[in-house]
Amino acid sequence: MAEINQAEVMDALHECYDPEIPVNIVDLGLVYNIETHDETGHVDVTMTLTALGCPMAGEVMEEVQMRVEQVENVKSCKVELTFDPPWSPDRMTEDAKWELGMV
Repeated sequence: MAEINQAEVMDALHECYDPEIPVNIVDLGLVYNIETHDETGHVDVTMTLTALGCPMAGEVMEEVQMRVEQVENVKSCKVELTFDPPWSPDRMTEDAKWELGMV
């Protein structure tokens, strides 16, 4: 059984950007949970978006799935969108806040 490296999954998610904000989805606080299943090579990602009616939702979710599926030993990835709890700027990292001039 091949093990999925959670740090590599996080690195892949750091390559995904919100189309309206030049900051990756991890630093924006959009990723709520990652579950890896070594026995099947499957990864479940639960995430949100900065806005409920984001017209780019499908593209963001496709990019997350594509990037995670490029990680070694990952055979499949399911991305689930949730708005509970709703996203707020409080979820952003300090780096993201600095980058956006919020500090």
